[in-house]
Amino acid sequence: MILRLFKKIARRNIPRWIVLLIDIYIVINTFVLSYLIRFNFSFTFDTSKLLLQIPLVIVAALIAFVLVGSYKGIIRHTGFKDSMNVSIASFIILALLGGVVIVNKYASIQSNFTIPRSILVIHFLLNVLVLIFSRYLFKEVYYYVMSGFEVHKKVIIYGAGEAGMLVYSLLTNDKKINSNVIAFIDDDKRKARKKMNGILVYDAAQIDEDFILDKQVDEIIISIQNIRPSRLLEIVDRLSKLPSKVKIVPPVQSWMDGNLNPKQIQAVKIEDLLGRQPISLNNPTLQKEFENKVILVTGAAGSIGSEIIRQISTFNVKNLILVDQAESDLYNLQQSFIHKQVGNITAIVADIRNATRMEGLIKEYQPAIIFHAAAYKHVPFMEDNPSEALNTNVVGTKILVDLALQYQVEKFVFISTDKAVNPTNIMGASKRVAEMYINFNNDKGSTKFITTRFGNVLGSNGSVIPLFQSQIKRGGPITVTHKDITRYFMTIPEACQLVLEAGCMGKGGEIFVFDMGDSIKIFDLALNMIRLSGFNFPADIDIKIIGLRPGEKIYEELLCDGENTQTTYHDKIMIAKVKKMDFEKTNHKIEELCALHETLNFEDIVLRMKKIVPEFISNNSKYEVLDN
Repeated sequence: MILRLFKKIARRNIPRWIVLLIDIYIVINTFVLSYLIRFNFSFTFDTSKLLLQIPLVIVAALIAFVLVGSYKGIIRHTGFKDSMNVSIASFIILALLGGVVIVNKYASIQSNFTIPRSILVIHFLLNVLVLIFSRYLFKEVYYYVMSGFEVHKKVIIYGAGEAGMLVYSLLTNDKKINSNVIAFIDDDKRKARKKMNGILVYDAAQIDEDFILDKQVDEIIISIQNIRPSRLLEIVDRLSKLPSKVKIVPPVQSWMDGNLNPKQIQAVKIEDLLGRQPISLNNPTLQKEFENKVILVTGAAGSIGSEIIRQISTFNVKNLILVDQAESDLYNLQQSFIHKQVGNITAIVADIRNATRMEGLIKEYQPAIIFHAAAYKHVPFMEDNPSEALNTNVVGTKILVDLALQYQVEKFVFISTDKAVNPTNIMGASKRVAEMYINFNNDKGSTKFITTRFGNVLGSNGSVIPLFQSQIKRGGPITVTHKDITRYFMTIPEACQLVLEAGCMGKGGEIFVFDMGDSIKIFDLALNMIRLSGFNFPADIDIKIIGLRPGEKIYEELLCDGENTQTTYHDKIMIAKVKKMDFEKTNHKIEELCALHETLNFEDIVLRMKKIVPEFISNNSKYEVLDN
């Protein structure tokens, strides 16, 4: 009850006049202490003279504090500025008292007001020290009262470098965080058994379950910058098995105004394990590319299309045309822009497979750049529905390519996939056919056709991450198709930024391949997601191997047979050097394939795709018989 009352009083700001009185009281006491120090703590000085000088000290202090306003600050939020203010006030007191002494000396007014210069200097130094100390003392007492009786979290910081020390300072200085750093961990064995700010550094190999339980560790914060994704994955994999929470410090590029905010230290997410850098759209080249232009995006309501739109909307475009047949998703996207008061957005429900409808849109809006993200992308679905893969991924793309040439669109940027590389499924083969048609038409007119090719994106509709998350929520098991299956991953914002960058640098005819980092083993990904969700494998949530789905690969690739890459000025964007082909002959085959889009002769469709794409070898599919 008493503690609660004390806390209630402490939360209120102390009235300014009380702070002023306390400061004056301190100045009086430091003045008396100055005399004692000057005379070696003996009362050999004239105390009556001291008593006559105290009113003068009070007046000087009152004038100084009122001039500076040092008493107006909230003591529990004392900082450097408050320290400067009391230092300035102390100097003014020194100046006033010194001025009185000088005037008195030459005017010979009153001998009792003659204060020794040594006492003036001692008094000034004591005022600075005691006034600053008193403020910080009150601040510490306040936070001790407010949080000192609460249980502090015991924290270990993984990384005894600059980033680790910054996190230590943040946790130590901010009393609201209520954390107690008890140790550092570091991979550098030379730092082991040494102390940083009085805190012992342990070798990473020493940290096991017994250590965590013995030290009663609540959290381990990973604070390492510029770490390889594979190494970070190893660290998280080991720490997530321990009985404590695992958190991570974000890359320095994402810190707010260059400063780390405690709220940014969060539980490890799968995105953190990829080591992908935060995107930056402050790019003058991109701003110039999209300045006052009409941009059309197909598949606008999808994961990639909607993020492309969000990024482009930050530039000064003339109009941004959103095209998608998914009515509800498109409506939600439109409403999000209305809420943000973005005015140059036009949402249109349309199907890219409708040539008449698409021609009407392109003729009406005259887009300068088209980003073509609309596609069917689910491998098992397209394996069962080849005509739909053909109709959307090939015919729909062909319609847009032909219209781009007809209406002289400046640039056409196609969003392809790594599954188009040496395809083992119909979806990948259909995207590869689309790539070939785009490449074939690059020199047919003024339009610059550009293809971007990348792998899986985290969090996209139907991707493995949301699937695993939903399975964990249901209590498992997590289903993995093969224990050795691997995939490349990148975040949606980064993938879309690279698409914009590639579209900007493209001169026409290129297939841009993105640096996807290291491939991730899906089984390990599932294990980490289970542990990071606070569960144990297999006791709480198991992993079930269900076998490869029709058309699925164990390993994905980014380059076709016979392709290699050349670098660009962007370190994460490369150009695939495509092997030569007979364009006229291939184009004729594509025309024949597209003529089948209304038929339901699936075998004929797949067989023709295999003839156009010789490297298309079906895997775990009923269409394997056609490879012979």
